[in-house]
This record gives sequence, C-alpha cells and structure tokens, in this order.
Amino acid sequence: MTEPTATTPQTDPTRFTRLEDKILGSLATAVIGDALGAPTETRSIPQIRTLFGGPVTEFHKPLADSPYSKGRHAAQITDDSSQLLMLAEVFIRTGTAITPRDVADMILEWSTNTDYFPHFAGPTTRRAVAALKEGADPETIGAAGDEATTGASNGAAMRAGAAGLAHPGDVNGAVQAALITARPSHFTSVGVAGAAAVAGAVAAALVDDATVTDVVDAFLWAALEGERLGRELGREVPAPSVYERAKRAAEIAITERDQGRLVTRIAAEIGTGLPAAEAVPAALGFFVAAAGDPWLTVQAAANAGDDTDTVACMAGSIAGAFSGFAAVPRDKYAQVLEANPIDIADVAKRLYETVR
Repeated sequence: MTEPTATTPQTDPTRFTRLEDKILGSLATAVIGDALGAPTETRSIPQIRTLFGGPVTEFHKPLADSPYSKGRHAAQITDDSSQLLMLAEVFIRTGTAITPRDVADMILEWSTNTDYFPHFAGPTTRRAVAALKEGADPETIGAAGDEATTGASNGAAMRAGAAGLAHPGDVNGAVQAALITARPSHFTSVGVAGAAAVAGAVAAALVDDATVTDVVDAFLWAALEGERLGRELGREVPAPSVYERAKRAAEIAITERDQGRLVTRIAAEIGTGLPAAEAVPAALGFFVAAAGDPWLTVQAAANAGDDTDTVACMAGSIAGAFSGFAAVPRDKYAQVLEANPIDIADVAKRLYETVR
C-alpha cells in the first residue's frame, strides 16, 4: 500500500474491455450485501453468532425483535442499495451533467416508498427530506445545521458507488460527482469524504488490470480530497479521519489471517456503525481482506455487527466492480431478484451504454 496521489483519468478504451460485466458485478454485489446484512443490523458479533447459529452465510428473514421485521422477508434490500440503484438511474438520465437538484428529486422520490423510508431513513436523511419538501436549496441544505453528527453519517456514502460507476477509471471525476450527490443531505467534511472514498474506489476498480493496491490508493486519495472539498465548500464537522481509519483498516486486513479475528478487530478498532468515519473505512478493510472476492467481502461485512447492511453494500459495490459479475454467486443473485422488484441487469446495461 503506497501513499495516495492524485489519480488521472484512464482514457484508453482497451483498459475497459470488461466494463459492462464490472458495472453489473458492482450493482449485484451491493444489492446482495445489503440483503445479507439486513437481518444482522443493530446486532453485536456475539449476538449474530448466537441468534443465527454461527456466522451468517445465507439470507435470513429479520428476527421478530428487529425494528425492521414487520412485513419483511429474507433477501429483501433496504435503503442502501435502493438508493444506489435510484442514483444510478439519475446518472443514466443526466450523465456528467448531474446536479444537486437531480439528486434531491431522487431523494424525495425515494422517500415516498413505504418499504424503505419509514423503516430505514437515518436522522440526517429525514432532516434533508423535510427541508427539501419545504423548498430548501439542494445546493446548500446538506451543509446546514450545527450539530456534530448532522451530515456525518453514511447516507451519502452508501449510494456513492453509482458516482464511481459513472466515471470508469476517472477517480477525480468520481470524487467530483460524489460531492454533488452528497450536497442535498451530507454536505460536510466527513460526509463527502466517505462518499468520495467509495466512489473513487469503485472508479479505480473498473479498470481491467486494477489491483487491490490500486483500489486502496484511489480510496485513500479520494477520502482526503473529499474531506477537503466538504470542509471548504460545505461544513466542517468534528469527526475521526476517514483517511486515517481506512489506512488502519487496510493494515488490519493485510496482517490478520484469521477470518473471525479479522471481523472482530475491524468492528472493535475501526467501528461498523452509522458514522461515515466508521462504516466507510470498515468497508475498505473487508474488501482488502477478501482480496476483492465479492461474496467473501459482503459475508465478512454482514457478520461484523452494527450497520451491517450499509457496510456490506458499500464494500460489495467496490468488490463487485473489482472482480466483475463473473465472480458473483449466481444463487445469491437469483434470490435477491426473486425477493425484490428490481432489474439489476437492465440498470447495469443502460448505465454501461451511458458511460462507455
């Protein structure tokens, strides 16, 4: 792992011969991770192993005492990948001309879905939705507020993989797009840092010959650049550094060979909760530990406790972009398609046609 440097766009088309497969792989793995981590969300690692009879390796229906159990079934997705897919649709419509207004309209449309918004929206997203409904400016509303936790959660990062998919190989372009997607809700130093890191990593992972090190370097550079942009253009909030915690998460992933201890250490030393400074670096750690394997990445994230669906969705978007759909387990993919009214392949195809 090297120190991050500004990554220049990769414009050579011969470096993207697998692009459509990788876009589909990213979306599919993000959805699988979201669905796998949904029933383990809010649980600790010991609770997960006790309640589910060991590490979760299959989709489960949320347990009866889960705050999200009513009317939900195994393999259903949550706010994380539902917003990711909707944001991908925005990029399909707008391409590189996406605006904060486009993103705000997407968030408002998403908030009308009773399967997602009432159950899963966090406090920052709820605040943003309420303000946007009152006519707040989507360019600036995400920076409003004076509480340290407002805008510092992972709501922008969870959907930011779409910004990376829209900018294959162009890490800086992905960061700029992530900034736009964060403006209506999480326009802060740490909120943008988290979104930029995920988007930058996905963009780098789409290159044919990308290595795990390439993806890590892009993630780290994007985290620093996103923090700078969020601080200078939005609002600075007191929070741990996404960049520093991500470096530590990657170090743990490289040195810890035991899977059980790895998951425990990431949860204990980095955190897997709602703050972007926890969930986003943890996602990188699980990607590195699995060497980019889609299923191993999301399985580790789903068993790490706390905000498992979000971490698995973000980590899955990176791993799927890196390894491609060819590495995605077909049985898991079929299960999420059966459980949700979504057509991932169609979204991926149209996004590919937009960006190729």
